[in-house]
Amino acid sequence: MKKKILVIDDELTMTTLLEFFLSNKYDVTAVNSGVEAEAWLDSNLPDLIISDIQMDNMNGFTLLQNIRQRGYTKHTPIIMLSGNAESKERIKSYKLGAQDYLTKPFNPEELDEVVKKNLYPIHYANVW
Repeated sequence: MKKKILVIDDELTMTTLLEFFLSNKYDVTAVNSGVEAEAWLDSNLPDLIISDIQMDNMNGFTLLQNIRQRGYTKHTPIIMLSGNAESKERIKSYKLGAQDYLTKPFNPEELDEVVKKNLYPIHYANVW
């Protein structure tokens, strides 16, 4: 059974790109806002969440805080995406509970490695 990834970004181009890169290995669901993500999470549990930071209505930081406060998604790995390379955003993401942070545009190979790292932690790796 494929691992389930929830992708959140208000740019259709980005969600399409992420689905393209990830859907051959994973079951990917894409939504276009934090509000849609929370509604989806009410009845689904992903193995990994990838979220943009800069979004209308609810930014990625607020969504990240809300996800960490839900009992059943408290420990779900989250990768934050941003067009901002400033370390302040990266640090804030980590402080709010994100496991990783990728800057857009990202390298598809790096995305693949970061996703694998979060879905299959090194403790469980059987191939070095």
